Amino acid sequence: MSFDVAAEAYHQFMGRYSVQLSPQLADLAGVRDGQRALDVGCGPGALTAELVTRLGASFVAAVDPSEPFVAAARARHAGVDVRQASAERLPFPDRAFNAALAQLVVHFMTDPVAGLAEMARVTRRDGVVAACVWDHAGGQGPLSVFWQGARALDPDVHDESRLAGAREGHLAELFEAAGLHEIESAALSADLEHPDFDAWWEPFTRGVGPAGAYVASLDAERRTELRERCRSLLPTGPFVITAQAWAARGLA
Repeated sequence: MSFDVAAEAYHQFMGRYSVQLSPQLADLAGVRDGQRALDVGCGPGALTAELVTRLGASFVAAVDPSEPFVAAARARHAGVDVRQASAERLPFPDRAFNAALAQLVVHFMTDPVAGLAEMARVTRRDGVVAACVWDHAGGQGPLSVFWQGARALDPDVHDESRLAGAREGHLAELFEAAGLHEIESAALSADLEHPDFDAWWEPFTRGVGPAGAYVASLDAERRTELRERCRSLLPTGPFVITAQAWAARGLA
């Protein structure tokens, strides 16, 4: 799995969905004028942009372990304090933010509980920690058709259904384990129209995340088999993928 890819590759693969989730997650966290917020695992900056709109660039900080994503976020959001760092080791002092948010990140943390605990550490007492993860386990994420096709060809494929937070209620369990309190759960959603199958398939060939890594691991024949299997599962003309994400918020 890799996120050491160009920002545009990530945007075409997942960023177009992320943009739709960002205002919903910020609403769940209660982000409002006068606060200072941290975007953990910011990627190229979809959620960062929403936070800047609400708070102003000087009141937003962001981190990501991917150097290309950090460079893209810095270029796109002048004035935001963007640093290369992991969720498990945030380079900020205790109680520095009113809110810390992680969008589509918890399931990729090396240690999700430690990452959420770090988010709580840098959040002011009774400030908000919020996160969301696609519903991969329930088959309602944006990659569900892809993994359905992959499982048809390889029943033992490691899809994303067992990742942290990807099943209903699991994010809340992780929040509790990280020491957060007054935890609430919610469901977010995003709709993205694809003009045709080829437009849907192309981002999977860019090597982004577990799905992109799986495609890259296949030889040409198996890749064609997977592509055509996915084609059989989708309409031929324009179609909309509706994706659901599980979300949670808690107080530090």
